[in-house]
Amino acid sequence: MAVKIKLKRLGMIRNPQYRIVIADSRTKRDGRAIEEIGLYHPKENPSRIEVDSDRAAYWLGVGAQPTEPVLKLLKLTGDWQKFKGEPAPAPLLVAEPKADRHAVYEAAAKEALSLEAATTPKKSTRKAAPKAEEAPKADEAPKAEEAAAETPAEPTAAAEEKPEGEA
Repeated sequence: MAVKIKLKRLGMIRNPQYRIVIADSRTKRDGRAIEEIGLYHPKENPSRIEVDSDRAAYWLGVGAQPTEPVLKLLKLTGDWQKFKGEPAPAPLLVAEPKADRHAVYEAAAKEALSLEAATTPKKSTRKAAPKAEEAPKADEAPKAEEAAAETPAEPTAAAEEKPEGEA
């Protein structure tokens, strides 16, 4: 009996999820398997690849032949290199563990309580009288305009004085 290490497809349409299985080469793709040794979820970021290294080494040792997709997965995890006696590849990217939902809720509740104590009182609806500091600023603006009008514009004077040869 020829034994293959192959992928068994699970999941829904456009959301494939695979199990890495040991099966007779004559069985259907999703048919009966001898043993499940891992899983592969390609849609996750990064892809989730889990292989039981001991069982993969056992089945490779007794002559099970991996299919091409499984061979690539075994090379990514380093199980193929371990079986062949080659140097191990770089480690795989692993997704960060999800945050504890209870801890996230507690932190948000503490933050909300601290924000309530730190709020500022509402502004009064009465209009305040103009401040004494604002009045001189209004007087300074016309003075600045008068000073600008008294100084002659230098670019126009420079434009009038052209050399006689360029006219």
